[in-house]
Amino acid sequence: MERNIDVKNPLACPVVSTLGLISGKWKPMVIHVLIEQPVRFGKLKKIMSPISQKVLTEQLRELESVGIVQRDVLADKVLNVTYSLTDYGKSLAPVLEALYLWGEINIPYSK
Repeated sequence: MERNIDVKNPLACPVVSTLGLISGKWKPMVIHVLIEQPVRFGKLKKIMSPISQKVLTEQLRELESVGIVQRDVLADKVLNVTYSLTDYGKSLAPVLEALYLWGEINIPYSK
């Protein structure tokens, strides 16, 4: 019987799989902002400036499609949309914290 091999992760490495879910310029920031509390789209866009509305929408949809982010429409108003982390998404908090600490120690920034 032939085994199906994922060309993006041929060794089925959990680290590669995890990074595939949260990689990119904006996804870790979206998760970071939503760790504290649910946030409306407009506020999220403002916090994450200079992200464009299109890119933020794409990132949120991708995170929603894998179960990390939940989209809630409040009181049947399209303009009143709140985003929050699912329990699955909240479980990424220690992962992001570890990446933050490693970066703070090991990546030099000009101050």
